[in-house]
Amino acid sequence: MSPRRRTVEPPVEVHSVLPRRTRSVAVRGALVDAAVRVLERDGLVGLTVRAVAAEAGVAPMGVYNHFEGKDGLILAVLERGFDGLREAITIRPGPPALDRIRASGIGYRTFALANPITYELMFGRSVAPEIHERLTPHSKPALGALVDLVAQAQREATVREGDPMSLAIQIWSAVHGAVSLELSGSIPEPEQAETIYGGLCEAVLIGLAAQQ
Repeated sequence: MSPRRRTVEPPVEVHSVLPRRTRSVAVRGALVDAAVRVLERDGLVGLTVRAVAAEAGVAPMGVYNHFEGKDGLILAVLERGFDGLREAITIRPGPPALDRIRASGIGYRTFALANPITYELMFGRSVAPEIHERLTPHSKPALGALVDLVAQAQREATVREGDPMSLAIQIWSAVHGAVSLELSGSIPEPEQAETIYGGLCEAVLIGLAAQQ
């Protein structure tokens, strides 16, 4: 009697999906990178599917496949913007919370000056309201980072009592106003902008300080 032959199953392609998805994520990221460059260089009017495709070195259809059009590109750029802002104002634990709030304010200005067009769109009215509504999952954590800093300072008894969200919005209102004036060229002595901003941050901290 001849020996029974074993049936050899064909190998399973376990890696066939992952590389394809990885490539897709990488392409999407490269397209957002290109969109940011085009926006900061040419403004919102210059942010077109064709311009981004040319900047990224892909066919326009590749942009449509990932973003469906200009609105999708804008949404992706602003999502990236709010994520970057959150990173800029999030200060790692270590220094006293009041110092971290000060550093957070400096990080806010640094981000805005490095991405002026993106920053303007993040908070301006040039973008459709429905796009701003879809940004909430990214914009809310950015504000939350500041709220957390305020709450920590309150636990250290260096910031006065009160609703942390309300106090955080007061801080944001002050630094946003100062940065917006600087970006619009409205400060009479532009060379003093950094010093003026630093003084503003100190004034805000004095106003927030806990009563001794």
